[in-house]
Amino acid sequence: MTPGPDDCRTDLTFDDNRLLPLLVGEHEQHLSRLEKRLGVSVITKGNRMTLAGPDGACAVAQSALEALWGRLKAGMTVGPAEVDAALRIATSSDPELRDQALQALANPKAGLRTKRRAITPRSPTQAVYLEALARHELVFGLGPAGTGKTYLAVAQAVSLMLAGEVDRIILSRPAVEAGERLGFLPGDLKEKVDPYLRPLYDALHDMLPADLVAKRLETGAIEVAPLAFMRGRTLANAFVILDEAQNTTPMQMKMFLTRLGEGSRMVVTGDITQVDLPRGTESGLKEAIRILDGTDGVAFVRFTEADVVRHPLVARIVRAYDAASAAEKAGE
Repeated sequence: MTPGPDDCRTDLTFDDNRLLPLLVGEHEQHLSRLEKRLGVSVITKGNRMTLAGPDGACAVAQSALEALWGRLKAGMTVGPAEVDAALRIATSSDPELRDQALQALANPKAGLRTKRRAITPRSPTQAVYLEALARHELVFGLGPAGTGKTYLAVAQAVSLMLAGEVDRIILSRPAVEAGERLGFLPGDLKEKVDPYLRPLYDALHDMLPADLVAKRLETGAIEVAPLAFMRGRTLANAFVILDEAQNTTPMQMKMFLTRLGEGSRMVVTGDITQVDLPRGTESGLKEAIRILDGTDGVAFVRFTEADVVRHPLVARIVRAYDAASAAEKAGE
């Protein structure tokens, strides 16, 4: 790539040759991702790196590389997912949010500690969400699939349990696909509801050793249950997560929110564009947003397709569906 007259050129120097190969990646794959995403060229020579490309792109590349270098210096890993996260954050249009999220990505103390990994934000909104989870007793995480809403909520719950700040973790989902009537499915009750709760189990196993998950499930320190099982309970000293909350009815949502007991926290996650309730049934999540927005002690964090941290194609799929929905509404 030959820089033009309006292009930028930036030289970076790194002070630890042992870590530099980890920053560059095997066969320079990390630099290739950066070059493809930003349209810059990266030339390495010894412990020096030269960035060249369109005006402004060098600054973004520098910010991403410095955050990744900070991770390596702190003893954390850098792989393709971390490179994508740094680029996602560095291209944010909000300078304050961008800087906060980049610092959190590079600083292990700013993330969540679980038995298996340290978890840091991978998008600007994830940084806001993590702060909300730390500060508020009731948090609503709203937005499309793949943005980390439930995963980070489970991470916060595990982190607080390991620190002794909560005694129990309770994970729940409405089994709406079966209409909460599971009798026609084969097996016992656990076998009937497990398919609906599998994403919650997956998140737990990503943060805790399998034997510890099994032990805490057996003792009841971790409970995974369908929403219908929450009725009549008061949940004290617990971290309670309601996933796929767009598929609750208003009555179910009110029932769930009023289970909050002394020393407990709640997180409600969902995507109001993906309601699977019968036609004509209002979503309890939509009603809760309308009623509780602005209530002291309640935080609402809204994710967009820009925060999708799964395969890059997922973000494009979400964007395409949103555009189709907007066009359909415009034609009505």
